[in-house]
Amino acid sequence: MIEFRQDSSKQTFLLNASVEIQGWSGFMKLLFLNGPNLNLLGQRDPLQYGSISLLEIEESVRQLATALGAKVKFLQSNWEGQLIDWIQQESESSQGIVINPGALTHYSLSLRDALADCRLPVIEVHISNIYAREAWRAHSVIAPVANGYITGLGWRVYQYALEYLVSYLRREKN
Repeated sequence: MIEFRQDSSKQTFLLNASVEIQGWSGFMKLLFLNGPNLNLLGQRDPLQYGSISLLEIEESVRQLATALGAKVKFLQSNWEGQLIDWIQQESESSQGIVINPGALTHYSLSLRDALADCRLPVIEVHISNIYAREAWRAHSVIAPVANGYITGLGWRVYQYALEYLVSYLRREKN
């Protein structure tokens, strides 16, 4: 069971997780990639993206990952080529990828190809509901190579993706 509570006086999130882990020896490593402008979360258009910073999201996901028996590595770049380099460098030591490609979602065929070539399970996430925004945002070139897609549920999309990937990888291993 996972419970989230916000301490409004401190603007922090507390996580209470109790999970029974079976079928995995050691920690699985999951890569979390964030594309352009996501370094500005908490400052950039809070009505669309919320007031939580990327660092706060990362800390919340790290806490959950520990409870689930996983290790996470977070990387963010405003440069498409850097994201591709990280996918190529990290894929051999990772078991899955969660990616919020930002605006690269809509046109980055090279990012799509790097994700397809790494042969890892991939979950694409978006904090805002891209289908409720401008029409051009409703198309993802990444989605066809992803195992799953979570959009429009705020910063918790990262946690939901983590929970899914851990569960998926455990099923695949057994």
